[in-house]
Amino acid sequence: MAELNIKRPKGTQDITPKEVNKWQTIEGVCKSAAEDYGFSEIRTPTFEDTKLFVRSVGDATDVVQKEMYTVTSKGDSEFTLKPEGTAGVIRAVIENGMLNEAFPQKLFYITQCFRHEKPQAGRLREFHQFGCEMIGTKSPVADADLIMLAADVLERIGITGTKLNINSIGCPSCRAEYTKALRKYFSKYTDTLCETCISRLEKNPMRILDCKSPVCSGIAKDAPVILDYLCDECKEHFDKLKSILDAMGIEYSVNPRIVRGLDYYTKTVFEFICDNIGAQATVCGGGRYDGLVQDLGGADTPALGFAMGIERLLIAAKQCNAEFIEHLNCDIYLASIGEDALLKTAQLARDLRGAGFVAEYDIVGRSLNAQMKYANKINAKFSAVIGYDDIKKGVVRVKNMETGEIDNLSLDDSFLDRFSDVLTSYVFGDEFLLDKD
Repeated sequence: MAELNIKRPKGTQDITPKEVNKWQTIEGVCKSAAEDYGFSEIRTPTFEDTKLFVRSVGDATDVVQKEMYTVTSKGDSEFTLKPEGTAGVIRAVIENGMLNEAFPQKLFYITQCFRHEKPQAGRLREFHQFGCEMIGTKSPVADADLIMLAADVLERIGITGTKLNINSIGCPSCRAEYTKALRKYFSKYTDTLCETCISRLEKNPMRILDCKSPVCSGIAKDAPVILDYLCDECKEHFDKLKSILDAMGIEYSVNPRIVRGLDYYTKTVFEFICDNIGAQATVCGGGRYDGLVQDLGGADTPALGFAMGIERLLIAAKQCNAEFIEHLNCDIYLASIGEDALLKTAQLARDLRGAGFVAEYDIVGRSLNAQMKYANKINAKFSAVIGYDDIKKGVVRVKNMETGEIDNLSLDDSFLDRFSDVLTSYVFGDEFLLDKD
């Protein structure tokens, strides 16, 4: 029989126990910061009707044209694994009647997303996003508050050296004039632009500004700038945003080339860049999408949001030597000699776990020597060897695995309290017990 050699799909990764604590750190910081800003968690399906993303993200974008994972069910319905989080959240808000609740609706999520891209550091085919969406406010104060939240998340994680770039891509009214100017400019380069950008020229020439081709991006450097085409309302909104960021002490640069990669954006767009993580330097991207709720069948409702790639946050955090929560190691390993002792260690392990300790005992049938080797391998802080005589005397010797020090603890109802004192002294030092006394 041939050996079965199945490996994980290209562009995916396994998150092993040695790495999970880092993920939990990042996710915990994101969740805590969002809740501090008044956001509540929302969870949406992993896959949605394909039309949702074609309508929201835009049929001229790389995401829709090249990157979506789409399947057809037996009933001929077409579904797509979500390539981003915003569209599903807005669909859920409309479908669940949340537009009738108090505004602004402030929602966050941590979710898996899927895009068929060329895998590289910080860019996978299955990736994870932390996102925040704010629905029901058109004020530039909301834009600034959302940017402040994003900056706060990066700071709390310990990511330093980031740069905030902002831009306005206007509303449909002023963008119509800008689109004409872009179409006129890029029409001179139809013999040079890539095939994808040729198709974008008629559908949405702003997408050409986001092309990764060196040739197209070189041509785009001299293209007209959106800021020169903003209507009075959009210009006022952008100026107000800048004044609020100035008042908050949040440093930024205006980058008129930021357009973001999704069609639903309007007015404010922004990115946080971290240059020390390589080619995929954008750790956060977001902006306004004032027309998306109405486009998806809801009432005319302004909205805005951002997303952060968890994988990129991890890369940046490691580069910045950020601190992660420690992996939980075993507090005490209870070794046993004989059947009666095994039953006693099982009972003690249950009591210790119920009191919040990480306790292990022999569930394999190892010899005493093998049990102690295992205790070393799992980095147990303490160990105890229990035999028939220990049960009879009602006393067990608890050993500090680092120092070799021994504490004699009674096997009565005081065991949990006494072990708690021993462990606390191990973590915080003997001064804790002196203060307690």
